[in-house]
This record gives sequence, C-alpha cells and structure tokens, in this order.
Amino acid sequence: MIDEMSTTENKSVEITKGINGLDKVVLREINGSTAEVYLYGGHVTSWKNEHGEELLFVSSKSIFKPPKAIRGGIPICFPQFSNMGPLEAHGFARNRVWTIDTDPPPFPSNTTNRVFVDLLLKPTEDDLKIWPHSFEYRLRVTLGPGGDLMLTSRIRNTNTDGKPFSFTFAYHTYFSVSDISEVRVEGLETLDYLDNMKNRERYTEQGDAITFESEVDRIYLSTPTKIAILDHEKKRTFVIRKDGLPDAVVWNPWDKKAKAMADFGDDEYKHMLCVEAAAIEKPVTLKPGEEWKVRQELSAVPSSYCSGQLDPNKVLQSS
Repeated sequence: MIDEMSTTENKSVEITKGINGLDKVVLREINGSTAEVYLYGGHVTSWKNEHGEELLFVSSKSIFKPPKAIRGGIPICFPQFSNMGPLEAHGFARNRVWTIDTDPPPFPSNTTNRVFVDLLLKPTEDDLKIWPHSFEYRLRVTLGPGGDLMLTSRIRNTNTDGKPFSFTFAYHTYFSVSDISEVRVEGLETLDYLDNMKNRERYTEQGDAITFESEVDRIYLSTPTKIAILDHEKKRTFVIRKDGLPDAVVWNPWDKKAKAMADFGDDEYKHMLCVEAAAIEKPVTLKPGEEWKVRQELSAVPSSYCSGQLDPNKVLQSS
C-alpha cells in the first residue's frame, strides 16, 4: 500500500529505479525530508533532513547487486542475527526482493501528515529449504512531519503444520557521523552486554557513556526504549526510540576490519556507527497465527554545547 498523499503532483511517494536498475521507493515529506527504500532487502538506504543532509551511512564500496546485501543504511536481520544459528550471517531478509504490500492489515499508528510505504516478504521455495517455516513479514517505512523515520515490522507465523518457529532480529542501522572519535552513546551505561570480540562473554558497562577508540562489537541487554548518539562535531544528536526490541547492538569495525571488508572503504569506519534495535538474547517464538510487532523511530535533533560538552540528559528529556 502506498499512502493516500501520493499523487502525481506532489510525488510524496514515488517508485523509481535506483543503482544498477534496482527498484526503489522515494518518500518525500512536505517540509523537505526524504527517505529511500530499495525493494531489494526492504532496505532503507537514505534518510535526509529538510536541509538535504544525509543521516544514514552507506559505503561508497557497497555493491548494490544481488545476492550481496547492501552495505549501510538499515539492513534487516531476520530470521537470524549474525552467525548465531544455522543460517547465513544476518539471515536472508536483507537479500531478498520484497513486494509492495497492496493489502496490509490496519496499522494503529496515526498517519496524518505522514508519508509511508508498506512492503511484504514471504518465503520462497528456496527459503523454505534452508528455514522450513512459512511467514509473512510486513514492513511499514514512515516519514513523519518532523522528518522522523519510523520502521514498523509485523511478522506472522503462517505455518499450516501447527509448528511454532523462533528467530532473532535486528534493525542494523548505520548512522552517519562526523568523526567516530568525537561520538558518544548515552543510555546504555551500567547495563550488561555480550562482547562479540570475546566469544560473547558477558560484561557490565562501566563508563558513563560509550566512546570509541578501537573496534567495538557488543550486544547490550535489557536496554531502555530510548538511546542517544551524540555527535559533538556536527552538534547533532540521533535519538533512537524502540518498542518491543529489548537489546541494542553497538558496532564499529575500526581500521583492520574495515580494510578486510571488500564492500567497505578503508577509512569509512571514521564516519559511521551502528546502533541497532534488536531482539537477540531471547529468541522470539511464534505459534501458528501469532504475530510479533515492533518498531523503531529515529530522529535527529540539534544539540547545543554545555561547557564544551553536549548535555545528553537535556536531549533525552526534551525528546
């Protein structure tokens, strides 16, 4: 389904061709913010504010050619996060072609002054061979009047054999930052995390914020519904609000891993940070007919300096 605001005149929702001829949907909000979603992967590849500034990171080396997943933006990890299971890393949703959902169930969100597109993914015969479960995954990508970007996912078990299935999940969001060494993440202090660089051993966060001086790859557990990413140089704060997603992954590959990735520039790690709303520690289990619904809302707000530092509490309280 495409929002009723879509008309030929304002082109608030437009289906067009992207890189390498891949189909994409462009959302244009009345105040000037935009988002782009590729049907390949149900993948948001661009989110710009009303000034035309890109808020997501996509690698200049990203291939945009199936079956390789797009490097950057917001890949969807389903039905498996990372290599924590029998499937390929991060599952298969991010490298399948989704369709535009012409008959979505009603979403309870208020759609006034919002532009959105509904996408649908169902398993192919090949998918059923590697993950023998029937499902419907509905994704709504919404651009709000303030330029906020919301992703709402609804995953339903449509098995006819009476069997439940379990999965893990993440919105693998790559944020664009000015300089990773000038960035801090607020909202995860004192929490436990699994360190992917140390065989997922469990630790407790000791710092009053997460800062970056080397590779970081952690799964934070039982996280709050709101997390802030403070970019000192750009005087910008990203606020992540999430509903139904208890975990949060924080990842930056740093220099060695960046050089080892063919679809990632050697120095691009300096200008990106992944903070991912996720459900990993406790896999989600759905019985036939059951539906799981979650959402992530992203906003970018200007931050003011306070004694040379950004004041994250002010940002979190006001947002």
